[in-house]
Amino acid sequence: MADKISVFVLSNNQKLKEIVSLYLQEDVDFEFVADTLEHSDLYNEVTSLPYSVLLADLNEESRFEQINQIATDCPSCKIVAVKDFPDVKFIVNAIRAGAKDILAYPLIKSDFTGTLARLKSEFTTPKNNQKCRIISVFSNKGGIGKTCIATNLAYELAQNTKDKVALVDLNFQTGDITTFMGLQPTYDISYIFENMKTLDKDLLESLMTKYKETSLYVLSNPPSFEQGAEVSVKTLEKFFNSLKENFSYIIVDMDSGFNQKTTYTMSISNLVLLPTIVSLPALRNCRRCLEMFKKLGFGDKKVQILINRFMENDEVSADDVVEFLEKQIYAKLPNNYFAIMGAINKGVLLSEISPNSNLAQSFKELAIHVADSVFTNKMIIKLDESKLRYHNTMEK
Repeated sequence: MADKISVFVLSNNQKLKEIVSLYLQEDVDFEFVADTLEHSDLYNEVTSLPYSVLLADLNEESRFEQINQIATDCPSCKIVAVKDFPDVKFIVNAIRAGAKDILAYPLIKSDFTGTLARLKSEFTTPKNNQKCRIISVFSNKGGIGKTCIATNLAYELAQNTKDKVALVDLNFQTGDITTFMGLQPTYDISYIFENMKTLDKDLLESLMTKYKETSLYVLSNPPSFEQGAEVSVKTLEKFFNSLKENFSYIIVDMDSGFNQKTTYTMSISNLVLLPTIVSLPALRNCRRCLEMFKKLGFGDKKVQILINRFMENDEVSADDVVEFLEKQIYAKLPNNYFAIMGAINKGVLLSEISPNSNLAQSFKELAIHVADSVFTNKMIIKLDESKLRYHNTMEK
């Protein structure tokens, strides 16, 4: 880009302005513009420029409405929210208001310059493969069959679409993908995250484990708890962007908790499958998850209910589930204990050992349903994929 990108600061904090001005003196791509606290003047400035960055000090809640108007009317202005000790509630509210990034105050120079570099790349480079779709399988309750669903769905997607599918185990502490698939991978996801600086799409694919003679590639969880440290959103963003360049589908077996890693991954997903079984404790837990997703701003079509181990003659019917959850059922997987346990104990996927079972057929139908719906249903992601960033540890 021939011209420098203008950086505005919306704040009463004089020290913040001085720090930003100082940091930008060393940057050849950005220039500091004297700030104005008059909303009309600021609005006119940013809407007149082809590219701009607005650092908005959101310690004052009154500014949320201001940045929301700018984000709505001027998508070429990238907004970075700044706050003392930002928490999850603040991050969600800032994202809804239109922030593309979150930084904690006082600003750390490496975080600040890194954020500007990423925003510059958004101005100058095309987006990643728009055909890639991310499907997350999430449950914060154990014993629901989350990993079974993720592994068999990924396999059936690869077999039925013939597209390249990535299966990612983001459950660092208790992930079981390798057990379900009988794999002994050379590399795991912690190795990938430790080498993100040198990672590109070709290297990433070479470090994944191809599942037999299929188009399914697997990335397992770390072999030990010690390697399961919290991963930053910055790292996850680069990781998924690299995957999206190579794969048509990314299936993620999620960690079972609402944390920075899971919230970000689900926010960039085209579809979140929320499995449950037909029991009162599981259904109550499922309803609580739906309430949390609503608070996070996930659209109604983005999160879908999948009933696992379903029996037609059960005491609780599918209609009862719909009434209790106040949400339609996306798919039902029949209860077939012997078929699934036979596959798990042999370390193979269901269609390889019991291809004619009712459960194997249901996984095939689920894969077809997923492949169809994520491309035709104009999914619903309220949180843009580049919005949920928080670097200080803490639709379509």
